[in-house]
Amino acid sequence: MLPFWIALQFLSSLPIRLPGMPEPRELGRSLLFYPLVGLFFGVILWAVNWLLQGAPALLHAALLLSVWVLLSGGLHLDGLADSADAWLGGFGDRERTLTIMKDPRSGPIAVVTLVLVLLLKFTALLALIGQPNSLALIIVPLIGRSALLGLFLTTPYVRVGGLGQALADHLPRSAGRWVLAGSALACVLIAALSGVVAVVLAVLGFVWLRQVMLRRLGGTTGDTAGAMLELLEVAVLVGLALF
Repeated sequence: MLPFWIALQFLSSLPIRLPGMPEPRELGRSLLFYPLVGLFFGVILWAVNWLLQGAPALLHAALLLSVWVLLSGGLHLDGLADSADAWLGGFGDRERTLTIMKDPRSGPIAVVTLVLVLLLKFTALLALIGQPNSLALIIVPLIGRSALLGLFLTTPYVRVGGLGQALADHLPRSAGRWVLAGSALACVLIAALSGVVAVVLAVLGFVWLRQVMLRRLGGTTGDTAGAMLELLEVAVLVGLALF
């Protein structure tokens, strides 16, 4: 179970402490457990949503979103902010884009992007908590973290060295494809028609975002992977709230 604890430590702000640095092989295998971490987050959100029943709707949605952000410690929002700055400031140049993504400072476009994404998540949650189908809260984090596995399975990692390179090099690819298929099936089994809609929206968004990364960078980085997760989550959440 070490790969699961590695995944949970990396993807969450929960107080998980592992003894020492994991081996590269264990890091690669931890990617297989990303969807399970997403499912775990989804169950927590579903339980929090149930506990908040009867609270004022605006407060309900705000608290739910806060728990969602705190669970991951803002890890993927940071990647989204860096990617937003780099995409605008890179002016289409690969090396300039990669350089800007390494800068820890956030520019105006990063702030605007974060505000818009969080606003869309908040309003979509506000719409969903008034509907009887709250199972979307379980499958959206599952889809987001499954997308990370899918990205590392299908897309070159363009930064040499570091954690992302170890993940990409040591990911068991055959097992990864089975985990992805199982994740899609789980979404359908959990949320029925809503699960089908969510998977379709996620696949379409994944294909488009992957092509954007390939055109600009020739692959992915940790920041663009985090950006993909956040954008797919908000797209699926908004789609489910609308349909």
